[in-house]
Amino acid sequence: MDNLLELRTVSELNQYSFFVPSYQRGYKWTRKEVIDLLNDINEFKPRVINISDEKTWYCLQPIVIKEINSSSKKFEVIDGQQRLTTIYLILHYLNQDFVENRREKLFELEYQTRMETSKFLEDLNEEILNETNSDFFHISQAYQTIAKWFEERRINFDKQEFGSKFRYNSKIIWYESKTENPISIFTRINIGKIPLTNSELIKALFLNSSNFLGANPEQLRLKQLEISSDWDNIEHSLQNDRLWYFLTGDKTQINRIEFIFNLMNEEKDHKDPYSTFRYFSRLFTNSSQITIEENWKRIKGYYQRFNEWYSKREWYHKIGFLITVNEISIERLYKESNNLTKNEFGACLDKLITSSMKNIDLENLQYQDKKEVRKALLLYNILTMLNSPDDNSYFPFNLFKTESWDIEHITSIKDAIPDRNRNHWLDDAIVFIDDAKPEGVSLKERAEKCNVNNEEDFKALFQDIVSHFNSELGDDAINDISNLTLLDSETNRGYKNAVFPLKRKTIISRDKAGIFIPICTKNVFLKYFSEYPPKISFWTDEDRENYETDLYAVLDKYLETND
Repeated sequence: MDNLLELRTVSELNQYSFFVPSYQRGYKWTRKEVIDLLNDINEFKPRVINISDEKTWYCLQPIVIKEINSSSKKFEVIDGQQRLTTIYLILHYLNQDFVENRREKLFELEYQTRMETSKFLEDLNEEILNETNSDFFHISQAYQTIAKWFEERRINFDKQEFGSKFRYNSKIIWYESKTENPISIFTRINIGKIPLTNSELIKALFLNSSNFLGANPEQLRLKQLEISSDWDNIEHSLQNDRLWYFLTGDKTQINRIEFIFNLMNEEKDHKDPYSTFRYFSRLFTNSSQITIEENWKRIKGYYQRFNEWYSKREWYHKIGFLITVNEISIERLYKESNNLTKNEFGACLDKLITSSMKNIDLENLQYQDKKEVRKALLLYNILTMLNSPDDNSYFPFNLFKTESWDIEHITSIKDAIPDRNRNHWLDDAIVFIDDAKPEGVSLKERAEKCNVNNEEDFKALFQDIVSHFNSELGDDAINDISNLTLLDSETNRGYKNAVFPLKRKTIISRDKAGIFIPICTKNVFLKYFSEYPPKISFWTDEDRENYETDLYAVLDKYLETND
């Protein structure tokens, strides 16, 4: 890879000349963006890095350029001309504190669409708002904003210190393309709305030929090929959503290998979008081939351990549970695993799961305790899968997160009367109502004749139908965990507060269609907890008790009493 990636101080930019081509939009930064930049630089406090005399720096976002003329040091600006122009404006303002022959020579900016811009920039005046054209207007407005910002800070403000910090402790990410067509780069970054990411910049560090000191051309080519191949394999593997959500819980990223880089970053700064790149850039300062290999080995080590966890079915499920319920971060788990044997790590996972359940009183859990119920039912499903010696399936944590799974009543409740589609609800229920006539008129006949717009009649009929299917289930058990199960939101929306047999039919239909149904939810609606012969259309008190007994038995290991 011949592209060049470096960090350069603002002062170092002054040796160059920049050309902004016509495919770039004009200068559009507003007062807010200019003030934000000035405030960030002002608030930044350089400090000495412990392991060297180098000071920390404020990191400006990238400029992407391509050389036009090496002898004149002229570059075409592919991306970043807004930042570059604003940097020029700040430098120009700071220059006005010196007499003309003592002023710093600034870099040149030439706009293809505004050939007179260079002259305009040299003659900037904070008193005049130039409205000759859109570019001049926004540039002069930005310059006035800079002047006003400094004027408001005249008291107890060290302008010289600010200037020094801006020139020498502020660095821009210099990304110089030597091979790719500028238009294609611009299209990818801007039209495609894909900014340069930390991972893309870090990849340039690893593949930059200048970082392989002492390597002959063939060795360099082979090493670059090896890293590039490993990189693609890791990225491809992490694009597997089942692996990705197992590791991250719910984070989404375009370049997923960046997740590993962020974990490795020991100098995180959440205000700096390029904090991770800066961390790796420092690692490459005065780097050698050994340093590159050692760092790449560390990256591969992260991936290999994650892949090992993913491949070992028991660890996959237990780690996936812990990450999903936010019991532990993958970063902390990785660090703790460094000093543990495999047996010790397995015991650590069990201990963490037990800790996550310590405040859950299973006997008294109710529907309103949604967070605790959801956690208990998730673990119940996971352990049920693991307890089956013939089951080699994997719980899909990706679906659990993306399909918004939640808890649902197994049999319907009386106080959830439908507001809409009442005819549809009745039509579905009629199919499963028998012809018994407890008072001379069957429920089916009442349902067929019911005027759904008569609130009292419909409410009475609805509650009688629910009572019919819940005849063996006491009202006090309706919201108990023994009448609750896990279900995805789409299935849940599909039947609302439907009667038990319709819910059962819906579950079976979706299972036949290949839609994932949690194993314990499937066991409930397929009547696996029922004594033979099962009452297919009813969720009986006996079913509920058997379900509850199984739930306690499966979770028992992780429900230690804490005195």
